[in-house]
Amino acid sequence: MVDNSQFDDIPGTTVFTAERSHEGFHLNQFCMSLKDPRNRERFKADEAAYLDEWPMTPGQKQAVLERDYNAMIAQGGNVYFLAKIFSSDGVSFQTAAASMTGMSVEEYAQMMLAGGRSPVGVRSIKEGR
Repeated sequence: MVDNSQFDDIPGTTVFTAERSHEGFHLNQFCMSLKDPRNRERFKADEAAYLDEWPMTPGQKQAVLERDYNAMIAQGGNVYFLAKIFSSDGVSFQTAAASMTGMSVEEYAQMMLAGGRSPVGVRSIKEGR
């Protein structure tokens, strides 16, 4: 098994490793199920019941119900799969991404138009530099 622990030291970033892919498999498959309009209708009618059809962890299910995208990513969710959830909710990718950063939609848009996050600043969580 490959040691990917060095990726956990990147502030503000969760690297989608093979381990996270394995952990999030059922979460991501649930997200992909939302491509089907019938599944979106079933999910919107009773989210908890629909989620119970998937062998996700309780934490993953709770993160979906709370629309906590950062928690979903930390538990193996891939943002491109998670986009099926916010699309089903009528939320734009930009709005969802802004919520993940703690910025307003306008602040997030301006940051991206200015070239994204600055590379200057904390580069290591454990070293605080």
